[in-house]
Amino acid sequence: MIALPLVAVQSGHSGIVHPRTGPELSDIALFVVAVAGVWMVRRALRKRFAKTASTKKAHVEKD
Repeated sequence: MIALPLVAVQSGHSGIVHPRTGPELSDIALFVVAVAGVWMVRRALRKRFAKTASTKKAHVEKD
C-alpha cells in the first residue's frame, strides 16, 4: 500500500515539456480509424435502406 503512490509517480511523464510541432502519430491514427468507422456505418446504412426501398417499391408495383 505504501508503494502505490511511488508507482503512480513513476508511471507519469518525465516532467520535460516538449513544444508541439505538429500532429502526433496517435492523432493521425485516431483520425484514420474515425474516417474508416464513418465510412463503414454509412455503407451499412445505405445497404440497409436500399433493401427497404426496393421492398417497398415491389409492394407498390404489385398494388
